[in-house]
Amino acid sequence: MILIIDFGSQYNQLIARRVREHRVYCRIEPPRISSAEIKALSPDGIILSGGPASIYEENSPRVDIEIFDLGIPILGICYGMQYMADALGGEVKRAKKREYGLAELRIKDATGIFYGIEEKTKCWMSHGDTVSSLPRGFKVTASTAGTGVAATENPAKRFYGLQFHPEVAHTPKGKTMLKNFLFATCGCRKTWTMKSFIKESIQEVRCLVGDKKVILGLSGGVDSSVTALLLHRAIGKQLTCIFIDNGLLRQGETEQVKLLFKKYFKVNLRFVSARRKFLNLLKGVVDPEKKRKIIGRTFIEVFEKEARKLQGVEFLAQGTLYPDIIESMSAFGGPSAVIKSHHNVGGLPKNMKLKLIEPLKHLFKDEVRVLGKELGLSEGLIWRQPFPGPGLAVRIISDVTQARLSILRKADAILIEEIKENGLYKKLWQSFAVLLPLKSVGIMGDKRTYEYIAAIRAVTSADAMTADWARLPHSLLGRISNRIINEVRGVNRVVYDISSKPPSTIEWE
Repeated sequence: MILIIDFGSQYNQLIARRVREHRVYCRIEPPRISSAEIKALSPDGIILSGGPASIYEENSPRVDIEIFDLGIPILGICYGMQYMADALGGEVKRAKKREYGLAELRIKDATGIFYGIEEKTKCWMSHGDTVSSLPRGFKVTASTAGTGVAATENPAKRFYGLQFHPEVAHTPKGKTMLKNFLFATCGCRKTWTMKSFIKESIQEVRCLVGDKKVILGLSGGVDSSVTALLLHRAIGKQLTCIFIDNGLLRQGETEQVKLLFKKYFKVNLRFVSARRKFLNLLKGVVDPEKKRKIIGRTFIEVFEKEARKLQGVEFLAQGTLYPDIIESMSAFGGPSAVIKSHHNVGGLPKNMKLKLIEPLKHLFKDEVRVLGKELGLSEGLIWRQPFPGPGLAVRIISDVTQARLSILRKADAILIEEIKENGLYKKLWQSFAVLLPLKSVGIMGDKRTYEYIAAIRAVTSADAMTADWARLPHSLLGRISNRIINEVRGVNRVVYDISSKPPSTIEWE
């Protein structure tokens, strides 16, 4: 296992992904973790992440300095390297010239972390500070035109520092560098697979739950479906899945969930109709964060009411993933910046009586799909595109009404139908319609119309941490627009969203 210390970099999850691509398990912890806790975890190696702070600033993030006495190999990346240099007696200063973007890395010592890499290679820099003086026992192993200490190491201690980011695609040999650290330095083995994850998760769930009961909110999406089957395999009839019809789902989803899980998978499923309750509470609410909080809070309230009908229920299961946690509050309380809250992370009431169990919280979406396949889910469900917890409420950029929901459902169904018929559904991370709070003038049947504008959003991504807008064929966009305008009463104009993440987010709210 590799331990990643979160110093606030938005690349933390990318570091974790790169480690797992080598079939090595890793976890992220905040800097406040103590050396004793680290020792108890017994990691094979530690990676100190980058971060936006400067080491000489007041309250800059720091980890227990005793980690350097544990005899564990350590790799510092960007700020992580600067912290290591400063903590061990070196010096870090503001660079005369900041270095951002691609740079040519000149390797002076092609051993250790640079084994098998040519003398000159590209790397991705993003820093305004630089190591001006190395601690005792360290040597420079690489440099760039703008950075004298682009890489450093203390081979006796197995400490390594990289001023650049090996985890990003712009550092073409970054995977090789991480591979050298994981296997040659840390002695890791390729033992982490979805089969091993299932085995370990089942043991953990059984140990945690005992003879108590668990309830799970089943939406029919990939995350909740995989969570349901994993828990069903672990505890069988102790799991009760509750499907809450909140009135915010896509067209036909209610019927699909009932058919798949109740009749096919034979999972305990209870159906709760709560459309009126959710829509009444959302009446007049425009602010997206308020929507998320209301939906999250109401979801739990309905759950607790349903749970009281069952004896011995102590746990609420959720399909929370790593990106959900990162975007809501940074991983495990680390210093990463808050982007937006997710209903299953930021919307839970403090007085919630049920304990949370989140078996997928350390996984990325692509890993969840692999897990789903191992559990026997169909290709159609495994590749179902992500759907936000608050549902269509955050795709209506206004207050939510039954009329707007009806318009959006029809427009969204047409979009998905066309995407699938063109063989693009599995190639896209998400594709959906958004209903804007604007109306425009149009002409239909020689009459003036004044109706809503629908936006189409389609993006490609590997894990939702970054995303690019999809270059859909113009003929397809034209057909989608034509069908929506002709078949959905209430829409007379369709626009296409061509913004990427960052700076935008995938969902509009």
